[in-house]
Amino acid sequence: MITTKQRAFLRAMGNALDPVMQIGKEGLTENVLESINLLLEARELAKFKMLKNCDADPKILANEIAKQIGAEVVQVIGNIFILYKKSTRKNFRHIELP
Repeated sequence: MITTKQRAFLRAMGNALDPVMQIGKEGLTENVLESINLLLEARELAKFKMLKNCDADPKILANEIAKQIGAEVVQVIGNIFILYKKSTRKNFRHIELP
């Protein structure tokens, strides 16, 4: 669980990011979950975009993804959301949270 101060720090970092993955009409599938988990393992912080043809609510979908892979929802604005998950890799420059 991250604090509000840490969430604000991550939100500021996430504003400069471009969405790295789009979620389409299929919604949340096993392949999408695996891809998101691998992305977060490599980057720790990533921005995702839901396409207009996806029927799911962005807040519900972001929370469901976070719950299933053990990540934190940093921010949800419109169809874009930011997720954070601390990487388990060694020899990796981790994001230093305040």
